[in-house]
Amino acid sequence: MKVKPKKHLGQHFLTDMSISQRISDSVLPGMAKSTLEIGPGTGVLTQYLLKREDFDLTAIEIDTESVEYLKIHYPELTPNLIFGDFLHSNVEEMYPNNVNIVGNFPYNISSQIYFKILEYKNFVPQSVGMIQREVALRIASKPGNKQYGILSVFLQAFYDIEYLFTVDEHVFNPPPKVKSAVIRLIRNERMSLDCDEKLFIRVVKATFNQRRKTIRNSLRAAFPHIEAVHEFFPLRPERLSVEQFEELTRFVSDNTK
Repeated sequence: MKVKPKKHLGQHFLTDMSISQRISDSVLPGMAKSTLEIGPGTGVLTQYLLKREDFDLTAIEIDTESVEYLKIHYPELTPNLIFGDFLHSNVEEMYPNNVNIVGNFPYNISSQIYFKILEYKNFVPQSVGMIQREVALRIASKPGNKQYGILSVFLQAFYDIEYLFTVDEHVFNPPPKVKSAVIRLIRNERMSLDCDEKLFIRVVKATFNQRRKTIRNSLRAAFPHIEAVHEFFPLRPERLSVEQFEELTRFVSDNTK
């Protein structure tokens, strides 16, 4: 049987086996006893992950056609093949002893996948994903770069990010209109933020949602009762590191009570 890529699922099936091998090799050993592949499709990456002896592989797939294909071509995966939606899964219940998250992530939900990983950050020590190159650059960007944004700050607060390699359009079926890239996230040592985490999220979103404005203007629009002045006010949000956003959050907390 053949599996037709489905546009509404953002499916672009990888056809270059050497890239699949590189992605599999990019999963560092010893990080977790289990690995979860998101959206295995026709098993182009799965076949190499199954050969790894340093972790147990589970795969979650939302496409019924792909699930049937995988059962036929990779029967050894069948006991650990989940028909479902990763975005609606409880990672903590599934893997209380930690899990690596791996996959050729659909472009249309890649950011949502990373927000989900953040939600379960204490159970996901590592993630290796192939995503749209533009998003990968954004996630890996450092402060001072125009690509640095909300997802950069949130992920870099709890993960060390490595941009591993770029993937050209022609190695997919159907070819996407943009290049892809593989990035690796490794959980860092920060167990919690040095500020109110919910307020941190509000502050980061408030500043980047109006990123062309200075922090003074964007913060005062979101928190109109702030009258005190902070040294970061003349700057734009892409200049601030995670630690500086923590400091800014503490300032907002102290001046909005």
